[in-house]
Amino acid sequence: MTAHAAAMIRRSHSRVTAETPDHAELLALVEAAGGVADHQSLRPWRIIELRGAVRIRLGEAFVAAATSASADGSVPDAAKLAAKPLRAELLLAIVVAVQPSEKVPGWEQAVAASGVAHLLSLLLDEAGWAVMWRSGPLTRSEPVRAVHKLAANEYLLGWLYVGGMPERTRGERRDRIDPERFLSVL
Repeated sequence: MTAHAAAMIRRSHSRVTAETPDHAELLALVEAAGGVADHQSLRPWRIIELRGAVRIRLGEAFVAAATSASADGSVPDAAKLAAKPLRAELLLAIVVAVQPSEKVPGWEQAVAASGVAHLLSLLLDEAGWAVMWRSGPLTRSEPVRAVHKLAANEYLLGWLYVGGMPERTRGERRDRIDPERFLSVL
């Protein structure tokens, strides 16, 4: 399949099955994703594989972060919030690891990390895995940072939720764009 054909059928999957790629398969996909455009080859990113009980700790961190951000210290749907990381058996945390550079500003390094995440999601999709990129305001909270053991120069972009495809059929994306709206000529 060509890259164009793969991009035309790729879609996000909000629900995935319990089946997941193993660590060895992920290593091969991360190696391929590492070829993304990266000014000065700084590699300002890393990926954290979350499986098992660490997803429960992440849910607890979500609740702790929401509680501390709440004006009255309450979280109306704490159980629902805690269960969010349990929607997939495998979460891949996308981390920006800002490197010292006089030529490459932090925003450009975050773009490289985002490119890795997107390319990895395409590679996972091509390999037959269902993927959903999730983020939100809790990605920058201290309890969530602590679960991921982030260094001072690191922050989260979000997580790729990965699993088996609920249905094995593929077709054209439902959210096709009108390219004339997004491509202009000067």
